[in-house]
Amino acid sequence: MPISDAILNLETERPLEDGAGGSRSSFLAKDDTRDLLRFSTAGSVDDGKSTLIGRLLYDTQSVYEDQVRSIEGKGTTGAGSFDLALLTDGLRAEREQGITIDVAYRYFSTANRKFIIADTPGHEQYTRNMATGASTASLAIILVDARKGVLTQSRRHACITALLGVPNILVAVNKMDLVDYDEEVFNSIRVVFTAFFDQLGDLRPPHLEFVPVSALTGDNVVNRTTAMPWYSGPSLLEHLQSAPAAEGGASDAFRFAVQRVLRPNHDFRGFAGQIAAGTIRPGDPILVLPSRRTSNIRSIVTFDGDLSAAQAPQSITLTLTDEVDISRGDLIVAPECAAVATKHFTASLVWMDEKPLELSRRYLLKHTSRTVQARVTAVQHRLEVDTLERKPAVTLNFNDIGLAEIESIQPLVVDKYSTNRITGSFILIDPVTNLTAAAGMIRETNIEGHPTTTNAITAENRAARWGHTGVHISLTGSTAFVDAAERTLFLRGAFVVRPDSLSQETLAALIAAGALVLTNTTSDNQTVTFGEQRAAVTNVDDLVHFLEAHAILRGGPRQ
Repeated sequence: MPISDAILNLETERPLEDGAGGSRSSFLAKDDTRDLLRFSTAGSVDDGKSTLIGRLLYDTQSVYEDQVRSIEGKGTTGAGSFDLALLTDGLRAEREQGITIDVAYRYFSTANRKFIIADTPGHEQYTRNMATGASTASLAIILVDARKGVLTQSRRHACITALLGVPNILVAVNKMDLVDYDEEVFNSIRVVFTAFFDQLGDLRPPHLEFVPVSALTGDNVVNRTTAMPWYSGPSLLEHLQSAPAAEGGASDAFRFAVQRVLRPNHDFRGFAGQIAAGTIRPGDPILVLPSRRTSNIRSIVTFDGDLSAAQAPQSITLTLTDEVDISRGDLIVAPECAAVATKHFTASLVWMDEKPLELSRRYLLKHTSRTVQARVTAVQHRLEVDTLERKPAVTLNFNDIGLAEIESIQPLVVDKYSTNRITGSFILIDPVTNLTAAAGMIRETNIEGHPTTTNAITAENRAARWGHTGVHISLTGSTAFVDAAERTLFLRGAFVVRPDSLSQETLAALIAAGALVLTNTTSDNQTVTFGEQRAAVTNVDDLVHFLEAHAILRGGPRQ
C-alpha cells in the first residue's frame, strides 16, 4: 500500500487493510521499527540530481496527486508531461533558471526503511549549501552525467563528501539513455572515479558503489531495467535499502553539549541538549568540561516522562546529584574517556566566503553550542581538487579546500572528526558580515597542560590574547571616518580605546595593557600615524592595511 494511502487511512481513523487484519496501532508499531537513512545528492550542474529525487518520489508513490498536477506541463517539459525536478526545486528562482540553489529536504519511505533526502545544488557558487546538506548524511549519491564524465565540480563534491566523513558513497552514472546505454561509458567513469577515491587515502569512504541510471526514463532508479542487460547489479533504490544506516553511537564515549540551563522553579535545575555520542543512565558518573567538576546523573527528563536510559541522538534534559556550575557551551562527558581541551588544533577547512582567508583577522568559531574568537595562524597546504595534489598556500579562496592551523582565544573541548562528527566539527563566522566563512573538521589536537606557574602577564601574552600589539594610533579625518575605524577594529575583536583626553601616564598604561589607543584630529584630509610612520588613507580598509603592514594587527608572538 502506498504511504499516501496509509496516511489518508490514519487521518480518517479507518482500520488499515494490510492483509492481516492490521489496525492503525499495528501500522504505527511497525513504522517505529523501520530504521532511518539520511542521504544527500551531489554532483555538477545539470547532472540530474533533482530529477533523480523526483523520480524516486514519483515511482515509490510518495507524492500526492495534487502535487503531480501542480507540475504538469511546467518547467522544461510540454503539456501532458512532468518535469520531476520541480518536486524538489520549489524556489521561484530555481524554477526560472532550472538549477537548484538551496538545499531541499524531502521525506519518503518504503516497507523496510524511512529516508530523509537532502537535494543539494551543483553550482559552484552554492558549494556551501552542498556541504550543509551532506554534513548530516550517512550516504551520498554523487551523480555524473554519462555524456560529460567526471568534472571538476564532481571531484570537488566527492572530496567534500569524503572530508565530511560520509561512510557510504553511491556514484550514479546518469543519463545513460543519451549515450545509448553504452557499457564502456559506464566502465570508464567507474575506473576514473575509483582511482580518484583511492587517492584520498584514509579519507576514502569504506563503502563505494556504482550504478548506471536514467532519471528521466526511470531506468535502474526504483526498478531494474532491461535496457542495460550488461548490468546485473541492484537498482539505486535497492542500494539505498541495503546500505548500512548511520550508527547511533550508542557504544561510543558519552558526549553531551549543554544548550540551555532549565530553571522553571527553585526545585528543578536541568541541563538541556542533544546527545552527540554514547549512552547515559541514572547513576552514571559524569565529568563537566572545561571545569573538570564531577557528579552523577540523578534523572533523564523528557516531555513524555523520565527515562531509564538515553542514547545518541536523543534530545534530553539531565539533572545531577550535586549542585555543579554548568552553563551553555559546557560539555558533559564520560570521566573515563574525556575529550581534549585545547586552544591549538589542525583542521581541514572548506572555505565558503567570497573574501579570501586573512591570517591576521579574527573570526568567530562556533563549536557545538559554544562560540569563541579564533584565528587561522597558518595554512599547511591547499588541495588541488582535480589531482588531489597538496600545494603550498598562504591563504584560501572561495571553494578552496585546505589544511590549516587554528588558534582560539579560549580553550575548546574537542574530539577528532574521525572520532565524533559533532564534537570534531566547527564553523568559522565573519564577525563583520555574520556570514559563514568556512566549515572545519578537526584532524589533530594539541594537548595542553594546566599552568603551573603564576608569572606576571607579558606583552607577548597580551598580544596573543588580543590579536595585536598595544600602540597609539593618531587619526586625522572626519568624525564619521574615526567612528567607522573604531567600529571596524572593535568587530575584528580588537581591544580598542578612544579616550576624549588622557595624560602621558594613562596613555603608556593603556599601551602596556595591549590596547589600540585611538586619538583623532578633525580634518578634511584622512591620515593615520603610528610612531614615525605616516600614510594618507581614503577609507577604513586603507587603515586596516596600514596597521597590518606594520605588524600591529598580526597578533604578536604566541604564548
